[in-house]
Amino acid sequence: MTSGSGKARRAAEARKAVEAQRKRERRRRHLFTYSMVGLVVLIVAGVVLALSLTGSKATASGIPKSPAVTAEGAATQPPWSAPTDATARVAAAGLPMLGEEGNVEHIHAHLDVIANGQAVSVPADIGIDATTGQLSPLHTHDTSGVVHVESPVKAEFSLGQLFTEWNVSLSADHVGGLRAGDGKVLQAYVNGKAVQGDPAAIVLHAHDEIALVYGTAAQQANPPASYSFPAGL
Repeated sequence: MTSGSGKARRAAEARKAVEAQRKRERRRRHLFTYSMVGLVVLIVAGVVLALSLTGSKATASGIPKSPAVTAEGAATQPPWSAPTDATARVAAAGLPMLGEEGNVEHIHAHLDVIANGQAVSVPADIGIDATTGQLSPLHTHDTSGVVHVESPVKAEFSLGQLFTEWNVSLSADHVGGLRAGDGKVLQAYVNGKAVQGDPAAIVLHAHDEIALVYGTAAQQANPPASYSFPAGL
């Protein structure tokens, strides 16, 4: 009797030992699984953070990756001088003032504005605050019509941003106070080719010749198609 009960006890203990071992194995598997899940979560979080930091480089300076495709400003008759509130106008264009010119995105385009057959001067110092010496990544230095894009990050810039900095209203049917109608139209050209739609949406590219021509159909003939940029530009 004692021998039989001893065997039963040993068998029960053996079963308990096996079950305990199985529980330990299950715990180890669960701990391993949780550890791997945690590791994957950390890796994914790290990748997301890295991507967000990388993406923020393009906006860390306050320069948007995509340019504004509209323009706001005064609807007055030409000529249009550079605004005295350059910093405010640059902010209105969605751009920052910089302490120095950038060199990551460094291109130049040329702008002609022709109204009723006469050239309208593009003034110097659009986007430049002469008092502080700060400047927008989009600006002019002189009256040649050369538009400078000198940005510390890769980004696109639009004609609308320039006109907003200039404080001259621009859309598909007017530039400043020059409004289409009574036989007169406003037509934009890029490298001699007509561009339809709102000219404010034109994105500036290296050595583009951009012309805004306001006037009669006859005055639309032979728009500027190119510009001879000085050496180094």
